[in-house]
Amino acid sequence: MKTVKLFLRLAISVSFLSAAADRFGWWGADVSAWGNWTNFLEYTQKINPWFPSSLIPAVGGIATGAEIIFAFFLLIGYKTELFARLSGFLLLAFGLAMAFSLGIKGPLDYSVFSASAGAFALSLMKEKYYEVDSLLLKQK
Repeated sequence: MKTVKLFLRLAISVSFLSAAADRFGWWGADVSAWGNWTNFLEYTQKINPWFPSSLIPAVGGIATGAEIIFAFFLLIGYKTELFARLSGFLLLAFGLAMAFSLGIKGPLDYSVFSASAGAFALSLMKEKYYEVDSLLLKQK
């Protein structure tokens, strides 16, 4: 179970960081989904048509900021259960937005719901393994 927990932490956090890097143009054009912030915001508008255009930069910024923060805390293992649960909700919201605006195939093909389920499963794993939380508890 320890190895599964570590794998889930790493998989979710690295996936979030990879997506954020893509938005900032840090991946090459040949492997990018968006390639830059402007393209990412256009996609954000496409999957969130219920938001006014004026709010899309804030929605994209909040989502990206949350992904970076959640990734960091999952990587170091601080408040893992909390950040895993928040990650599960963020991924679920993303998957539902994709499904309602573009159809169910996208979130299924990109395993968004699977990632969300993995994050929720991680949030239920209480045993500490290579986590800052466990190191802090030992020092008290």
